[in-house]
Amino acid sequence: MRPRILVSACLAGECVRYDGGAKPHPRVLAWVRAGKAIPLCPEVAGGLAVPRPRAEIQGGDGKDVLKGRARVIDGRGQDQTQAFLTGAHAALRLCREKRIRLAVLKDKSPSCGVHCIAQGRFDGSLRAGMGVTAALLARAGVHVLAETDLD
Repeated sequence: MRPRILVSACLAGECVRYDGGAKPHPRVLAWVRAGKAIPLCPEVAGGLAVPRPRAEIQGGDGKDVLKGRARVIDGRGQDQTQAFLTGAHAALRLCREKRIRLAVLKDKSPSCGVHCIAQGRFDGSLRAGMGVTAALLARAGVHVLAETDLD
């Protein structure tokens, strides 16, 4: 069976989050075990380490990053935009190679957020918007859902 769904690796139980943790989701875990889904962490695919400083989009959301109007900055003030773009394009390449048309991504993430992302002030506040990978996949015609849409 070929995988039909791309999922955020942290939802598949992989310890790839910025803090070295995971956010396993029961349905996603079952899909991966059954060979229906393939996990990917765009941030790791973009070359970022685990653990790593928290990053947030400043100046817009993922759509704005794709247009060059916003940047992804980490908690040390380093611009990580290129790593996020590289990871997003790796996710899109995988979807195209595997003919995947659905992605279930971790909401609130600067890469994978579908409905909301951090405000960009590193104060824990959220705002409506998509992460970089979610925006790129959606723009390419991949249907993106957040893990909360599965509940």
